[in-house]
Amino acid sequence: MNDTDSLIFDMDGTLWDAVDSYVQSWNEGAKIENIDRVFTRADLDHVMGWERGKVLPYMFPDKSVEEQERIYQTINECRAKIIPRSGGVLYEGVREGIIELATKYKLFIVSNCPKGLITEFMIWAGLQGYFVDEMAHGVNSMPKSHNIKLLMDKHSLLNPVYIGDTHGDSRDSRTAKVPFVLVTYGFGDTDDFDQKFDNFRSLTNYFMDL
Repeated sequence: MNDTDSLIFDMDGTLWDAVDSYVQSWNEGAKIENIDRVFTRADLDHVMGWERGKVLPYMFPDKSVEEQERIYQTINECRAKIIPRSGGVLYEGVREGIIELATKYKLFIVSNCPKGLITEFMIWAGLQGYFVDEMAHGVNSMPKSHNIKLLMDKHSLLNPVYIGDTHGDSRDSRTAKVPFVLVTYGFGDTDDFDQKFDNFRSLTNYFMDL
């Protein structure tokens, strides 16, 4: 990876943990939609990193697709109010690492999250000036592999690396034909990676030393 010219990050489980805020938004949305269910952190942990088309049938198997989408929109409206207030927890070393890495690489975020959430994250974390661009699954309903390639083409990236925390991240990196770096502190795991790091400081040091 000595010729790396850009770093594309997953968000949830890689840069921060905002599951507690997500749980709050799911429960507020469920209340508005008159759904008699209380969502827990375990519920959300289980589906972190999934695309919307898989999450909604899993969470609401008795609802039609139209009902699922309406409920999800309500949940996301609640989330948009909660995140600026409650945010999440940046993993140790992320803030300093992103600021340092941005001096050497073009930085991007590709996530399976709803439209607008990446921007909410960057504003909350005060890191919006350090990322060149981002793409969320909620914008075009496409897999990460497609959105990685989209950013590669848009910004003429020759040798990007994708950094994430799940087997799905690894799979999409392989599909996009880019190296995959695993961070082991997130929500998932995989044996298929090109490099792995147990903390963000080690990741930062590695790429700054290349």
